[in-house]
Amino acid sequence: MPKGPEAFRTISEVADDLDVPKHVLRFWEAKFSQVKPMKRGGGRRYYRPEDVALLKGIRHLLYSEGYTIRGVQKILRENGPRSIMPERDGEMPIQQRPPQIPDVAADAAQSRAEGATVTEPHRAPGDEDLPGGDRVAYITAILEELDACKRLLADAKKA
Repeated sequence: MPKGPEAFRTISEVADDLDVPKHVLRFWEAKFSQVKPMKRGGGRRYYRPEDVALLKGIRHLLYSEGYTIRGVQKILRENGPRSIMPERDGEMPIQQRPPQIPDVAADAAQSRAEGATVTEPHRAPGDEDLPGGDRVAYITAILEELDACKRLLADAKKA
């Protein structure tokens, strides 16, 4: 006999429902403070319907939307757990995409093509206000663009 929608679920039931291993649920519990299953004697976890909905939202963002753990943590911190929980009909909420990272190499190449000299490092609007997760993504993108510039320069030297 299946459980009602308001019944508590064991970790095995939730893992089967979300199609993730049990250790992943334990890991998410450590990474996302908003996931707080009830623990009974012997440490058995019982997940409330709200916990399951939150875990479904986390799974959706990580596996379907391509967010990182840090990205989901930021969404939860800024918008709260309800912002990622599925709607009653099972539809997942649409998340805002992270801001676009400027293409520094393309901007510099365009400036040089127009005859301008680039003397100041490129700064995105509000760059000084970037929180840790965004700063890492921004710097990573810049490093990738620098690597692309290195390859272009190496190819130009060969020609």
